[in-house]
Amino acid sequence: MRVLTTFLFVVGGCLAVFGQQDQGVTLHGTVQSDVLLPQTDSAIGAEKTGDVLTNTYVDLQLQSQYVDAGVRMEYLEHPLPGFERDFAGWGVPHFWVKGRLGCAELTAGTFYEQFGSGFILRTYEERSLGIDNSLLGGRLVLKPTKGVTVKALSGRQRRYWSWNKGLVSGADAEVALNEWLPALAKSGTELTLGASWVNKYEAQEDIFVDATHRLNLPEFVNAWDVRATLNNGPWSLLAEYAQKTQDPSFDNQYSYDRGTAALFSGSYSKRGLSLLLQAKRSENMSFRSRRSMIGTSSFINHLPAFTQDHTYALAALYPYATQLAGGEWAWQAEAGYNFKRKTALGGKYGMNVKVNFSHVRWEGTTFYQDLDVQLSRKLTKDFRLTLMYMNQRYNKTVVEGEGGMVRSNIFIADGKYQFSPKVTLRTELQYLATADDQGDWAYGLAELSLAPHWMLTASDMYNVGETHLHYYQGGVAFSTGAHRLQLGYGRTRAGYNCSGGVCRYVPASKGVTLSYNYNF
Repeated sequence: MRVLTTFLFVVGGCLAVFGQQDQGVTLHGTVQSDVLLPQTDSAIGAEKTGDVLTNTYVDLQLQSQYVDAGVRMEYLEHPLPGFERDFAGWGVPHFWVKGRLGCAELTAGTFYEQFGSGFILRTYEERSLGIDNSLLGGRLVLKPTKGVTVKALSGRQRRYWSWNKGLVSGADAEVALNEWLPALAKSGTELTLGASWVNKYEAQEDIFVDATHRLNLPEFVNAWDVRATLNNGPWSLLAEYAQKTQDPSFDNQYSYDRGTAALFSGSYSKRGLSLLLQAKRSENMSFRSRRSMIGTSSFINHLPAFTQDHTYALAALYPYATQLAGGEWAWQAEAGYNFKRKTALGGKYGMNVKVNFSHVRWEGTTFYQDLDVQLSRKLTKDFRLTLMYMNQRYNKTVVEGEGGMVRSNIFIADGKYQFSPKVTLRTELQYLATADDQGDWAYGLAELSLAPHWMLTASDMYNVGETHLHYYQGGVAFSTGAHRLQLGYGRTRAGYNCSGGVCRYVPASKGVTLSYNYNF
């Protein structure tokens, strides 16, 4: 609290000085509050852990010509299901001041940063997953000349309501060669080269392999990354390689092997046609600011999953989590095409077709695979239909620890009817067929939009195969100006919530939900 008070005093002084010079200080902010009034439901395994559970965040940001500053207040004293234990608490964990002068930008306090694709450094916030691995320290960004950006940083990483003792430092440089070479600029080619370095310092600790032998752990772990990005017209290419020195940790069972990661991504998009091809190989790239941690906390880096982030409920029922500790090969390919209006296949209003394939494996074992085909077509002036088929293989033992291979076929129909400019009805029918795990699932949803203020939804996910349980949800949302309020009631199935290959387990819950969002 003493540090925060001093910080706010300094920030206030800086903004007062620059505000007198610029006369342009503005205040922006957001309020987000998610509330659950929980109920016990033994059928789904939901327990009432309190009368009122809430995750509430308030972000405030002051901006001026030369100096910006911000704070975030969080209240999770009685957090939502899945945020128990270390999440519980309240305070001001995010506070920063940023100064700009000429080609330099200096940030002090807590901040987020990513080098390249995040192979060796990515700090970010994802509230739905309970992730906030910001750094507390300083960051300097320099743009000394056109096309050149240099970054340097150092700090301690946030872990829930404290900061790990280890120190994370690093530097990154990017050069846009097309800004220097007229021939590249003239041809419309953009070529950017980048290189990064990250160092983690963590003191020795007593970790024994048996009763008498203690591990000699490296106090310094270094990682480096090089990359190149090329864009020309409809083409885009990215190649990246990273390596990490010996980093024994709980994740890799205190192995002294080095870590490596490599990525290639190519895409093409022009005249209604889009193509994407990606490949990634990683091994032993778990990189934490505290070697003995487990779960989603204390990660310095991030490896993209190279699998589709599905938004449909049953397509996302078995999401893939990137395997950082061991190794994996991941491939993803996607093709999309828009058939023009008034053609044999496009019909009167046109049609879009998209095919996506993802495959992840290591040493002969398939971790995850899905093939999905999606067709979207406007059948009448007021009605659009989207159909999707997905074939999925999900290695539950690899991702969750047990359960074997789950093989499924998923069928989805999504219809949207525009009754009037202000009234829209969208419905979903989904079915997941499998002989594994809990068997088949069915899902239905109806969503009525009454623009510009109201949205009413009702859904039910039903396990046809084993448990015969309904996971029903109903809700109403009201929006006006910068305010949005949503009230709901229903059941939530226990399972994993994932984004970008990072997952958090969410226990079953039931009750009244209330959400409020405000932006100013």
